[in-house]
Amino acid sequence: MMLLETLRNRWQDLDSRSRLWVGYVLIALLAAAVGWSALNSKVRALEKKRASREIVLKELLSLKSVYKSARQSSDQLTGRLASLRPDDSPAKIIEDTGIKGKSVKIVPLKGEERSGFTEDAADIRIDSLTLNEAINLLYRLEKGSRPLVIKKCNLRVRFEDPTRCDLTLVLALLKPAPGQPKR
Repeated sequence: MMLLETLRNRWQDLDSRSRLWVGYVLIALLAAAVGWSALNSKVRALEKKRASREIVLKELLSLKSVYKSARQSSDQLTGRLASLRPDDSPAKIIEDTGIKGKSVKIVPLKGEERSGFTEDAADIRIDSLTLNEAINLLYRLEKGSRPLVIKKCNLRVRFEDPTRCDLTLVLALLKPAPGQPKR
């Protein structure tokens, strides 16, 4: 209470011109406080917005890499489908690799319908391959220019000759479904 009375007494002791200037100073200080408060709230709002956008950006960067890998895979499949000829079949592709064992047995299977694709499937058995030939064949099928799916693969070492093996594959060649536009 003493402080308030002291301030009131000093205020009363001032002449009118000094009171006017002190009033202007107080108005300026109050205006500066109000302005500072408004700017401070605006800065806080901008900081919150920046923090939330940083979080969204981190999520988008991870999605960007996923999108790029999916796009690359899609482009590879599109390129493989473009290289597909109408007379291609799993049997012809196996023959084109040039890897032959003692005997090759190919049995056509009923293919499935997938979204936008049909499968031309075959059960392939190749006897008396070396392990190197078997690995080379699988590599050429997987990394080849045609859209193939190896659905099942069974590699068995021969009992009478451990350096040779028998390879059984269920191989499906993906072809665009009839009526689907080529990509």
